Parts: sequence; C-alpha cells; structure tokens
Amino acid sequence: MFTLPPGQSHAFPVSHILNLAAALTSLPMQAKPIPPTPNDADIPKPVAEEVGLAGASRPDIARFLKVRTAGAPSLSPDGTRLSFRTSITGTPQIWTVPSAGGWPEQITFGEPITTHTWSPDGEWILYGCDRSGNEREGYYLVAPDGSKERELLAPSEVFRAFGGFSRDSKRIAYSTTGRTPDDFDVHILDLSTGEDRRVLEGKGGLYVAAWRPDGGALVLTETKGEDANELSLLDLTTGKAERILEAKEPSAYGDVSWRPDGSGFYLTTDHDRDFRGLAFYEVATRALSWIEAPQNDVEACELSHDGRWLAWVVNEGGASVVRMRDLTEKRDLTIPNLPEGMHGIHFSPRSPVLAITTNGPRVPGDIWIFDPRTGKTARATSSSTAGLDLTQCVIPQHVDIPARDGIVIHGLLYLPKGGGAKPPVLMSVHGGPTAQARPNFAAVHQYLLTRGIAILDLNFRGSTGYGKAFARLDNLRNRPKAVLDMADALEWLRKDGRVDASRAAVMGGSYGGYLTYAAVTQLPDLFRCGVSMVGVSNWITALEGASPQLKASDRLEYGNIEDPEDRKFFEQLSPITHIKNLRSPIMVIHGANDPRDPVSESDQFVRAVRELGGEVEYLRFPDEGHGIRKLTNRMITYRRVAAFLERMLKPGA
Repeated sequence: MFTLPPGQSHAFPVSHILNLAAALTSLPMQAKPIPPTPNDADIPKPVAEEVGLAGASRPDIARFLKVRTAGAPSLSPDGTRLSFRTSITGTPQIWTVPSAGGWPEQITFGEPITTHTWSPDGEWILYGCDRSGNEREGYYLVAPDGSKERELLAPSEVFRAFGGFSRDSKRIAYSTTGRTPDDFDVHILDLSTGEDRRVLEGKGGLYVAAWRPDGGALVLTETKGEDANELSLLDLTTGKAERILEAKEPSAYGDVSWRPDGSGFYLTTDHDRDFRGLAFYEVATRALSWIEAPQNDVEACELSHDGRWLAWVVNEGGASVVRMRDLTEKRDLTIPNLPEGMHGIHFSPRSPVLAITTNGPRVPGDIWIFDPRTGKTARATSSSTAGLDLTQCVIPQHVDIPARDGIVIHGLLYLPKGGGAKPPVLMSVHGGPTAQARPNFAAVHQYLLTRGIAILDLNFRGSTGYGKAFARLDNLRNRPKAVLDMADALEWLRKDGRVDASRAAVMGGSYGGYLTYAAVTQLPDLFRCGVSMVGVSNWITALEGASPQLKASDRLEYGNIEDPEDRKFFEQLSPITHIKNLRSPIMVIHGANDPRDPVSESDQFVRAVRELGGEVEYLRFPDEGHGIRKLTNRMITYRRVAAFLERMLKPGA
C-alpha cells in the first residue's frame, strides 16, 4: 500500500471478535479498566529539544534528525536559478538559489508543499499542498521571488494529480476524482481565462504523463498494478484517446520525454523484458527501439528542450549511475564530481542545464548542476549536517540471501564501527511493496549504528530494482512468501555470524508497517520487538477503505475484495487474525489524516493488543497523514523509537 486510501470502513470481522473474546476469557482479571483506543495518552506531547554537544562520539538522535536535505529540483527556463524543497523551517517549503550556488531564499510559508515546478516562461512557480497530510492537493502559483501568489484550485475533498504545463505556459493538465469517488478524469485549466475543462472521463487511476510539444495532445498513463501501466495518446481536438503500445505481459512505461518536433519520445520501460531499459517510441511507425538495454533498471530519463542532450539514470544494486549522450555528435559525456549514492535528474525547460539530486549515506540530499556545453559540474546547495561528521556514517554492503524456496532475496547490511561483542540487529522493511532499500541517508539507521545496533535493510520478494519477475513474486496468493523472507533473512544473519540474530527487531512503514505486524504475529519467536508505522493490520478493512489511486492497482497486486475466496485469503493474510500469537512489545505510529492506510488500521491493532494484555506504545498524530512530515513530530517519533529499540535490544550487553 504505497499510494493512497481515505479509510472508510472500521469494521472488525465477527470471527476476529469471537476469537478475541475467547482469548480474553483465559486471561487473568485486569487490575483496572482498559482505557479506550485511541485515548489522550496516545496523542504525542511536545518534548524538550536537546541536541547534545557537537563532535560527541555518540551524538544525540536530535542531531541526525536535524540534518537537512534539498530535493525536488526545478530550474528556471534559462537555467540560472534553481527552485527546490527543504524542511529547514520544519516543513517542506520552496526555496530558490542561483544555480552556481549562493544564498537561498524561501518563497512559500504555509502548509507543507507536496509538488512544485517552474513554468516554461519563467513567470511563475506552480506548487501543490494539502491539509495536514490528507493528500488532497490544491494548486497555486507563486512568483519566483515570492512577492505574489495566485490560487488556481483550492484543496477540497477530491484527489488530484498534477500533469504539467503546456510548453507555452498557458494551460496546465491534471487528473482528479469528483465525478465519481474512485475514478480519475483528465482536466485542462486555462490560466488566463480560468476555464476548467474536463477532456476525458477516466476509469480508475488515469494520469497525465506529458504534453506533446505543440500542446495538441497528452500522453496519459493508466495504472495496471503496482509496477505496470498503459500509455495512450489523447488528441485534445477530437477528444479521442488511442493506446500507444501493446505488450505481451503487463509492463511499465515512464519518464516520457518528447523530441521537440513531436515525432516521438524517449521513455524508460520493461516492455517485453525483465529490466527497464531506455527506449524511443516513434509516432509515425508506432515502433519502439532500444537505446540502452542493460541488465539493470534504467530508472529515469530526460531530454533537453532542444533535443540534443539525453540523460538517464541506471540503478546498479541500489546505487545510481548518471549517463548522458550528445545525440547531435553521437558521443557519451562524463559527468564529473558526483558523490556516490542515489541520483535524480531534471532539465531546465528551455536550456540544456541539468539538475542532479544526490542522496547517500554521507550526502543526505543536495543538488548539483551540470552544463553539457562546458562539461562542468557545480554544487548548487549545501545543506546543514547539524554538526555531524558524516564521513563517519556507515556505508552498507549489498548482500544476496537464499530463501527457502530457492529464490535469492537481497539486502543492504550496515555494521556498527568498532569491535567487541556481536551487535543486535534491526531488520528494516520498506514500503510499496514495489520499492527498494537503497543506500540513502537514513537518520535513524545511522543513529542506531552509533549505539551498536546493526541494520539489515531487506529487499524481500516484490521489491523493485531486480527485474520485473522478482517484483511480481509476491503478487496475489504469493503474498505470504514475503513474510517468510523475513525469517529466511534472519536465519542467514544467524549463519553469517556477524550479528546476534537472537536479539532482532523489525521496523517498517506503510507496506513495511504491514510486514512488521505480520512478523510479530506470524513469526512470534524471531523478533524481540517491532515498530510499525502507518501499516495495514486488516486487509479486508484496508482494501475496502482504499483510496481511488490505490484501488486502481490493488486488484492486480492483491486480489478482488468482492471475491469470496479472495476475501478468505485476505482474512488469513491479516495480522489482526493472528493477534493472539503476539508475544513481543510493539510500537505503533500513525497519522490521523492518512488517506492511504487509514488510521483505523492501527487503532484496531492497538486496541486488540491492549485487550489481550500485551505491551504496546501508540503514537497517534492528529496533524499528520501517511508518514511524519513535520520536524517537531519527527523529533517526538524517532526519539521514542530509538529509546524503545535500545531498551529492547540492549546493545552492548
């Protein structure tokens, strides 16, 4: 569950209630009544902010959380200024800075910013924001110097997905629910007249991938599962949408980047192959030709406005390699002075200047600028490291782990520095499930490493980055195998011998939150404790309450909630069904406004644990959604998480 439900059903299956009642009769009488869930004690309270001394050998977690990042770059049309998002003030806001580096200026000051982009004519920066994490965006224009703003679409109860500016900057495209609660229609908003026109009625998850350069058509993408979609070309004159590519099996198509003459576009795709490659689609012949087809995923591509420079990013074991080609002179370029880590790319709308984001264990998130005309790279942002020496951060080792059925799963193993006794280990499980554990800067991981706790960041089956076949190994009835992957990974750690696998914890968010619930209820003897953030505890209530964006992919990824046999399977898959097996303490974290995995998922799990007499800490934030965005809330959350894990795992013991 990585992309969006407003949580409607709080239903608790009758069978669960009967099982729970039976279990309760076998427990001793409680000394005092159990408080309701949620209650006031579950609402986190502000804490005193202490950061400790800079240069300490064991820095306080506050310093790790205060490390700043800069991301989501969008360049001005001439490439001389860069807009980006950073949470330096406590929430994500838009800042601008000269591309060559300099003093940044903040230009937004309200709700956390969820998206932004510079208009092709340079007059405005469009941004989106929601209300307290509910992911129902409104759209606004702000002048690049922040001196004036204009509301385009106010936040409401509908979901929206921004689809970009036309190249003349006169119109924007977006998708939105509203006509029905579950289907996205395509709209075009004229910025001069305010006319908002629905140009196509959609079904399920339908979004705008790109404008054709002449503004006469849109490339649309329709969700076909967690890791697949279909492309179509919508003619804005006739209103006709035509399918672009037919594959033998569901495939992914992304990063549509048109040639200036509209003859075709570059894209990333795994069309009829296991890994995503770099390809070109020619409109006249409807033919797809491969530019690069490595045995790794090409995860991003962009073409410069003039069609000369093509850039792309290759995922090699989680790390990124940025490539660029001069299509006019037919030669590859070297991009110098990029730190190791994960990279993203973004061209200016009207100049061949490329912004490159970098995030790695020792570079938490900053932006570099590359100009292919000169071959020079410059660092545009230098985010604060909060007094930490990031050269001391641990770089992980990529490991391959055999599962019981012969499949090889993967992970990133972080080992604390120094010798001594074998360290306890935290197994981190990512969201998605179609995501990937990658060597980025993880503040809590690096803090725990200084405390003597090892980390295995697990890429269980269903993760991306290892080919399409691997990403689909957990689909439908294969879902329980991903739970067993956690047991097999722990057994591998035991045999490997570098950590103390008898002192293990599990932690994850979103789908990783579900896996955490599953680990402590279905593998109850393996983990000393768990930390679940915004996770699913009951697949029946979660799928019934899914948001329109999630419903578009859930049926292909999980199954049909309306099918009786699938429904039985979902009941057995649900951690709440196995709650009586829970023996480990657990910490649960959720935002009350979560539109993806409703907060009722955690409410019902915590309530059941308390009624069974188990040990649970609950942090239920009234001003957050699917994750914790505000710095003050992050401080509360991860200070509690760190204390909980240290108490349970006893590093150094």
